[in-house]
Amino acid sequence: MQKIEIIELDPQNEAQKLAFKQINYDWIEKYFKVEKGDLASLEDPEKYFLATGGAVLLARRGEEYLGTSALKPIGNDAYELCKMGVSEAARGLGIGGLIGEAAIKKAKEMGAKRVYLETNSSLTPALTLYAKLGFVRIENFTSPYERADVAMEIWL
Repeated sequence: MQKIEIIELDPQNEAQKLAFKQINYDWIEKYFKVEKGDLASLEDPEKYFLATGGAVLLARRGEEYLGTSALKPIGNDAYELCKMGVSEAARGLGIGGLIGEAAIKKAKEMGAKRVYLETNSSLTPALTLYAKLGFVRIENFTSPYERADVAMEIWL
């Protein structure tokens, strides 16, 4: 079996951009509905994440893309962990943990002191993974997403 590697999105690579978009649309449409903020970030990750000082990571095995995550700067040495998803075919392989750890490492490399995320209370596997990675719930937050009813953070 080929090794799973975590790579950064190459904005010139159409296959990578398509994988980022498709993996995220798939999970969002399965559990929720696509919102305005999803469209902006998924249709143009270069403008939404890379041009603002963030990053997009992809989990890859050979030429097959299995998972994604993105980091978006939110001020005060903080980044938001966004668009973390794993393809249906790759669930249960530990991809979420690999890409979550890689995102935290990348945030540290970019000078982050804090990583924040928003999720939904119905996504038990995601909540379990985030807690395992060291994220803790925070109260009193506002989100542009209707589906976000849980916020978590980790201090680095």
